[in-house]
Amino acid sequence: MDNYPISSNSLEKFYKINGDHFGQQYKDHLSDFHSWEQKEHAQDWILFPENIGENLGIDETALSNGELYTVLINRSAQGKKGALIAMIKGTTSETVINIINKISKSKRNRVKEVTLDMAGSMNLIVEKCFPKATRVIDRFHVQKLAYDALQEIRIKHRWEAIDEETNAIDNAKWEKTEYVPLRFENGDTKKQLLARSRYLLFKSPEKWSQSQKQRAKILFAQYPDIRKAFDLTHKLKLIYSKTKDKGVAFTKLARWYNEVTDSNFKSFNTISATIYSHYANILNFFDNRSTNASSESFNAKLKAFRSSLRGVNDTSFFLYRVAKIYA
Repeated sequence: MDNYPISSNSLEKFYKINGDHFGQQYKDHLSDFHSWEQKEHAQDWILFPENIGENLGIDETALSNGELYTVLINRSAQGKKGALIAMIKGTTSETVINIINKISKSKRNRVKEVTLDMAGSMNLIVEKCFPKATRVIDRFHVQKLAYDALQEIRIKHRWEAIDEETNAIDNAKWEKTEYVPLRFENGDTKKQLLARSRYLLFKSPEKWSQSQKQRAKILFAQYPDIRKAFDLTHKLKLIYSKTKDKGVAFTKLARWYNEVTDSNFKSFNTISATIYSHYANILNFFDNRSTNASSESFNAKLKAFRSSLRGVNDTSFFLYRVAKIYA
């Protein structure tokens, strides 16, 4: 047979694969999806008791259209195969407890530690399903409440600065004069100072750049309450990062709680109430310094996988593919 040259365009057409068509072929013919033993109930829950270990993490994630699923993972698997224990539609404690309790009691009683956030439903789920496990509230959820309270104070001042500037501009127009805003030595106006200080308040002072140090000095001089709130937030961060002993942590957190109470910052009411309600589980962090980072990382992987598929059209098939990778 004569050899005829093949153009690059012809080769491109020859090797081009229709992704949607291939995906459908995989679903219907190449995979065992249609004979998967969990297919019938996959949209509501999937369960892999064989993956249970001594150290678990529990969290919630959204698949599509804000539909929440409770995710239980084995932290020791480090987000790889064998990590996924359960994905259950919804976060209602009764529903989730009923599914997790399908795992034998002997396996559930071998669980030593579960990391979780401060949601009451998650706490109840762990208490009922893993009665012998220590519950550890993730440090980052506690610290986030403190940072949110600090930022709330900054934002309140920023809105006041915006209103002040707006009124000054209106007055200048009324008086037919030019409005010249007050500028600090670093060139910031009051509104800019408060806006540009957002990120430095998340960092420790030793990590500030020279410009951030200058901005912080001006900010704290102008707004002593922001300085006080920053000090409270930074002290909490140091308790978590520097304290190794649970007994010492107990004392330091108690003192910190008293400082927050004495500050009379309304923004800090949420975190003080949270610490009061969850004191024991917060302190459990200092036993092994365990965090819920594995659950957060696993949720990020689910979101990335969902994005690569341009959303979730068939929940059961999506969860089948998740199970193939992580269960």
